[in-house]
Amino acid sequence: MNLVGKLSEQTVRQLSKIKREPNWLLDLRLEAYREFCRLALPSDYPQINLDFGNLVYYNSLISNENEPVDRWSSVPKAIKNIYQQIGLPENEQHYLAGAQIQIDSRMVYQQLFTSWTDSGIIFTDTDTAVQQYPELVKKYLSQVVDYHGNKLAALNTALWSGGSFIYVPPNVRLPIPLQANFRINVSNLGQFERSLIILAEGASLKYVEGCSSPIFNSDSLHDSVVEIIVGPRARMSYLAVQNWSTNVLNIVSSRMLVDNEAIGEWVDINIGSKITKKCPRIDLIGERASGHILSLTTAQTGQYQDSGGTIVHNACNTTSSIISKSISNGDGACLYHGNIIVESVAQLAKAATKCDSLLLDATSRADTFPVSQIKRPDADVNHEATTGRIDQAKLFYLLSRGFNLDDATNLMIRGFAKPIIQKLPLEYSGELNKLLKIYFGQPSEDVDD
Repeated sequence: MNLVGKLSEQTVRQLSKIKREPNWLLDLRLEAYREFCRLALPSDYPQINLDFGNLVYYNSLISNENEPVDRWSSVPKAIKNIYQQIGLPENEQHYLAGAQIQIDSRMVYQQLFTSWTDSGIIFTDTDTAVQQYPELVKKYLSQVVDYHGNKLAALNTALWSGGSFIYVPPNVRLPIPLQANFRINVSNLGQFERSLIILAEGASLKYVEGCSSPIFNSDSLHDSVVEIIVGPRARMSYLAVQNWSTNVLNIVSSRMLVDNEAIGEWVDINIGSKITKKCPRIDLIGERASGHILSLTTAQTGQYQDSGGTIVHNACNTTSSIISKSISNGDGACLYHGNIIVESVAQLAKAATKCDSLLLDATSRADTFPVSQIKRPDADVNHEATTGRIDQAKLFYLLSRGFNLDDATNLMIRGFAKPIIQKLPLEYSGELNKLLKIYFGQPSEDVDD
């Protein structure tokens, strides 16, 4: 089932009807659609040559009556083949507490192991959460990411489908990650998943997101919103590995609220897409809260990757860090937009930013736009940045030790990216190393990580 046609208020109403949504959610969608029509794209957005009125706004591989299956054996064979290539069933058995798969606009598979279900954890798609946990969704949806003044967040709020909904009860800690995979499988699609994650006091969660798509003849739009609430003394780690094809425009609006003595972390890997605009935000709203953003972005010929992050200190004794790594090749462009805000109430706030850019040739580009807004004299804020090419002396040393040029170059790239790679689960760090090999040369099998 799909929903194609000119974008209009009727399109929004039709989508909500397909999903059998309550009136309050339809009203929210319509209000957001009107905001989308009113707004222009922000001046710092890359040029998006896309006709918003002619996308496929809803595409489902399963009938509207069917919920996502919870057994891998029940997944359609065509979908199984896609995910067996990345080892999803094996990963789920060996190191995941649960997994989800979204194809286009619908979740087709989701599973949370019984031991965690018994702990009171909710792990489902956001569409199902609207039906089964309406009060919880109504309380938090659009309360973290404000669509007013944000054209793409408004479009997502009007048209969202799918995405992860997670609730972790007080003092429940998952030592094993949850994982979601999002895939665009038809051309000219608008994928608008909406994720909402809530951690109660003392809870702990690591969530891993993977994104992919085949190559089509026309551009698709991935416009997602992620909202996260981290309760007092809770710990949240959100890891995203994005490997869209180069005809996907990837726009993400994401924000995390971190309460007293809690820790919030984004780890962001951006490899694919034609255009990426993805700058997560962390608001430290409780005393002694801590927030961290780590990102690795690569750009090849024809790619424009705009990443970074914002951290707002809005309470006493809060700490934060941003580590950003970018690798540019060909005429690829990597941009970093970073913003550290220390509000007047944030006594003794500490913030550190480190931004490193690696250029692989004379035509690639890397730009950094750091901003610090400091409203307290006792704030401790520092920023460090480097931009350079591969160290020729180190490259010569590796060549003299028997490495060929591709092997040596790739080894140095992986060393440059090591601080980010180390934050990934073992299976994902191996996948990332393989992606870097594909993008920046094919080292021989005897090159160790």
